This record gives sequence, C-alpha cells and structure tokens, in this order.
Amino acid sequence: MLRAVWNGTVIAEAPRTVIVQGNHYFPPEALHREYFTETRSRSLCFWKGLARYYTVMVDGRTNRNAAWYYPHPSPLARRIKNHVAFWQGVRIEGEPGGTS
Repeated sequence: MLRAVWNGTVIAEAPRTVIVQGNHYFPPEALHREYFTETRSRSLCFWKGLARYYTVMVDGRTNRNAAWYYPHPSPLARRIKNHVAFWQGVRIEGEPGGTS
C-alpha cells in the first residue's frame, strides 16, 4: 500500500499509483477528503494540460497548494485524469507498485 503522509497523518492511500515524471499520482478515491480544500491556483504543463490545486490541512497546520491534479488532461496524459500528486513536504511511503 502506498501512502501520502503530511504532518504525521496519512492523507491518501492506494495499492497502486500512476508514476509520471517521478511523481506518484493517486486515484481520486484514495484521498482522505477531509484534509483537502480546493484552491484557485492553476498551472499549465505543455503536455499534461491545466493543473488545479488542493491545500492540505492537518491538525491546524496548512500546506497551501500541496497537491495537484488534472481534471481535463491532454490525450497524452489521460491516465492521470483526476489523479492527485503531492509536493511541499508530503512524503510518499510504502511498497512501490506504481506503473510508469
């Protein structure tokens, strides 16, 4: 099982992720939604499309824009549609089992 951990709390867990450019993308159902709030932030990847972001909040601590996903990825990135990746101190733990 792979886990995304921040501030000592598992915020997402899944038996498998999709690995793209070294990032583990967790399926949307893997998120523990109580820790996520959507933000207005956006960024553009030339081959994946327009990314949207979540802020992660655990035990009163906030990690702004610590997670991102592609709701409408380009055809080349369709396998990560709505899957969520992490940065800014969110650790990925567990057995590797993603696909690349």
